[in-house]
Amino acid sequence: MVEFEVKSKKQTIEKKKGQTVYYAVPKSNQHMTLDSLCDMIMDETSLSRGDVMNTLITLGKMACRSLKMGASVDLGDLGSLRVYFPPKMMDNQKDVTAATLKKPKIVFTPKNRMREAANAVEVSVDNPARKKEPAKEPEKKENKEENGPVAG
Repeated sequence: MVEFEVKSKKQTIEKKKGQTVYYAVPKSNQHMTLDSLCDMIMDETSLSRGDVMNTLITLGKMACRSLKMGASVDLGDLGSLRVYFPPKMMDNQKDVTAATLKKPKIVFTPKNRMREAANAVEVSVDNPARKKEPAKEPEKKENKEENGPVAG
C-alpha cells in the first residue's frame, strides 16, 4: 500500500496563477534494496548470491552498452529501455540539426504484466479536510406506554 498526504503550493503559471492548489504526495518513498532483491531472487531460484549479483551487474553493463549504440533493450516481462532525445521546435526546417536535440533521456516502457502490477497497487490519501466529525448519536426516545399494556 502506498500512503499519500496532502500538500499545497501557490501556482505561478497558467490558468491557476496565484491560486493555492492541493495535491497528493507519497508519505515515504518505499525502496527495495539490491540486497533485498538478491535475497528474493535466491529464494525463488537455485542461484547463489554471487550468481544473482553477477547477473544484475552484467545486465546493467549490457544495457548501457546497447543504449550507447542507440539500440533499445528488451527486458522480457519487465519491458524495454530506449534512449529518447527530446527535440527543440525550430521555425525553419534547415535549422534542425543534432545541436537542436535536448539532453537525452532513458525511457522505460513496461510490458502489460508490469502495468497490471502498477494498477493493482492499493493507495490511500490521508486528507484531514475530508475527515468527518464524529456523527452525533440520534436522541433516544423513551418508549412510554400510555394506559398500560393492551391485552388481545
